Amino acid sequence: MPQTRGDFHPAPDTGEFSLIPAPPWHYSGDLLTIEYRTDPGRVRELLPEPLELAAEDPGAVALIWADWQSCGPSREELLDPVRAQYKETFAVVRCSHRGRTFSRCVHIWVDKDFAIARGLHQGYPKRLGSVHLTRPHPYGPAPRIEAGARIGATLAAADRRLAQAVVTLTGPSETGGFVNGHPMAHHRRVRAIEKGRGLALDELIETGAASFEAGPAWRGEAELELFDSPVEKLAGLAVREPIAAYYRQVGVVWDGGRLLESAGPGSRS
Repeated sequence: MPQTRGDFHPAPDTGEFSLIPAPPWHYSGDLLTIEYRTDPGRVRELLPEPLELAAEDPGAVALIWADWQSCGPSREELLDPVRAQYKETFAVVRCSHRGRTFSRCVHIWVDKDFAIARGLHQGYPKRLGSVHLTRPHPYGPAPRIEAGARIGATLAAADRRLAQAVVTLTGPSETGGFVNGHPMAHHRRVRAIEKGRGLALDELIETGAASFEAGPAWRGEAELELFDSPVEKLAGLAVREPIAAYYRQVGVVWDGGRLLESAGPGSRS
C-alpha cells in the first residue's frame, strides 16, 4: 500500500497538490489570550460524554486570537505566504477525563481552507470566519510591546460580528494563561455514508505540542464583548468575571496524538 503523503485531495498518496501535507506541522504565531469566568453550566453543555467539568475553576474560559504562519516539514509554504498565513479565534475550556485535567477547544473560526482541513484531522470544530488582530510593530503608529500598548481584535462569521476586544498591556508576565495549558481532549467524528449506520469514526483523542518555544509573555486588561448570532453559540459563554489577558509570540510543532477512547463504527450519530 502506498504511503500517504498528504490529505484532502487531489493526490494524497503522492502529496501533489494536496490541501495539507502529512505531519509534522510547524507554527509561528502571535497569540492574544483573554481569560474570564462564565457560568460552569454553560461549559458543561459543551462537554460530550465521557468528559466532565474540571474539578478546579470549572467556569474558566480562554478566548484566543492567533495570527499564524504554518508549514509542513519542507517549509516551502513560508515562501508562498498565501499557503502559510492564516488567522483564527478559538474558545478553550478545561475538562476532566478519568481524573485528568484537559483543555478542550469548544468553538473555533479560521479564515483559510487548509486550516479547516487540519482541524478535521485534529478534532478541532473549525468553521469559516473573519478574524482580525492588531499587529504590534517597533516602528510607526502600530503599538509596541510595552506597558500601555493597546491591541484590538475582532471576530465575525456568517456576516455577524461575534466578538470584539481591546487589550491594554500592563507589564511582563510569568505565564501566558492557564486555561489552554493542558493536553487537548477532542473528538474525531465522521458520520457513516449509509443511513442508519451511525458514526463510522467516533474517537476521543489526546493531542498536544510535540515541541514548544515562546517569547516573553505580557499581561494586560481586556475589554471584551460577545454578540448573539442566529447560527453561532459563542455568546453563551458570557463573561461573568474577568481574569486577565496575555500577549505572547510562540513556536509550536504538532505531530499527532493518542487515542483515549473509541466507540467504534456504528456508534450513535
